[in-house]
Amino acid sequence: MAILYGIPNCDTVKKARSWLDANSIAYQFHDYKKAGITREKLVSWCGEFGWEKVLNRAGTTFRKLDEAQKADLDEAKAINLMLAQPSMIKRPIVEKNGANLVGFKVEDYEKAFEV
Repeated sequence: MAILYGIPNCDTVKKARSWLDANSIAYQFHDYKKAGITREKLVSWCGEFGWEKVLNRAGTTFRKLDEAQKADLDEAKAINLMLAQPSMIKRPIVEKNGANLVGFKVEDYEKAFEV
């Protein structure tokens, strides 16, 4: 079974969940804000996708940071920021038997889930 990581009020997460539901694909939803996320999971994702892709710089949480927090970003600093504020993690992230995805694009989901 796939695991979809995100926050429930995110529009992109809603689109991904709707697509999964419409295609009768079973998944478990992991809410970053309620259940948190482990350092190990973030390190794994950053290793797979790159920390620059996992860190959501477009969101309001990141944009509200002061310039000192945004300065000199590297993987370790980005992971610490995402652990402190999980809404800074790109969403959704889907784990599915090695076919992991970041974000939501219909064509990527069709390929990963063989729809």
